[in-house]
Amino acid sequence: MVLAVDVGNSTTTVGLFNGEGKLLFRATLETSRNKTRDQCAIDLLGVFGLYGADVKAVDGTILSSVVPPLTAVFTDALTRLTGKTPMVVGPGIKTGLNNKAEIHNQLGSDIVASAVAAIAAYPSPIVMVDLGTATSASLIVGSVYEGCGIMPGLTLALEAMWDRADALPPISLETTAPVELLGRTTEEAMRSGALYGHAAMLDGVIDRMEEAAGSPVTVVATGGSAPRILRYCKRTVHYDADLVMRGLYLLHQKNSRKPKRA
Repeated sequence: MVLAVDVGNSTTTVGLFNGEGKLLFRATLETSRNKTRDQCAIDLLGVFGLYGADVKAVDGTILSSVVPPLTAVFTDALTRLTGKTPMVVGPGIKTGLNNKAEIHNQLGSDIVASAVAAIAAYPSPIVMVDLGTATSASLIVGSVYEGCGIMPGLTLALEAMWDRADALPPISLETTAPVELLGRTTEEAMRSGALYGHAAMLDGVIDRMEEAAGSPVTVVATGGSAPRILRYCKRTVHYDADLVMRGLYLLHQKNSRKPKRA
């Protein structure tokens, strides 16, 4: 089995794949920059207990991290927990991507993993959207990663507004009921602006990337804020919650294969 861990700025996602590449579980933990190697190992062990999985059955691990101080911490935690040093997504990892970024190691490892999974599952050209702490939109044509735009994420933008505008109160976006475009209270207006505004931003960015691609694009989105936002987009967007996990599994498989003898 392969254990995949994606350390993001706000949350850490943990996924376990069986020998056939089926995702057995996907769990989400809060990312804490203050946790030690042992605390991280305990958290991961707790996830295995929650889902009734056997950590001793893990025969390979892969780690993606966009939080540099935690990369070494999780590397040590995974090694201690499984007895195997994790493969870390970064320079030297074979991805199959033709990356047009001027400095390749500046591309987030989570975006790399998502791109690998998107290419394997969706028709090209692809606009891949990740809605997390930051919102990123990437254009992929064939196996070529053309580039991306990175914007403040939904929650980050709201927190900045609360911090700088004293008259605007903190609000919750946790609602299953549709949000009306025209708010009748300050809270309703903020909720509308946050959701419809982010959705309209995405629609506009996708339109421009489609123009750059020169042909209709497939739009796939992942990330914790995606379910809140996508319902207000005019574009058709495929929501894929497991995109990063599947990408990490594919990267592990690609880099674990033994070279064929001549």
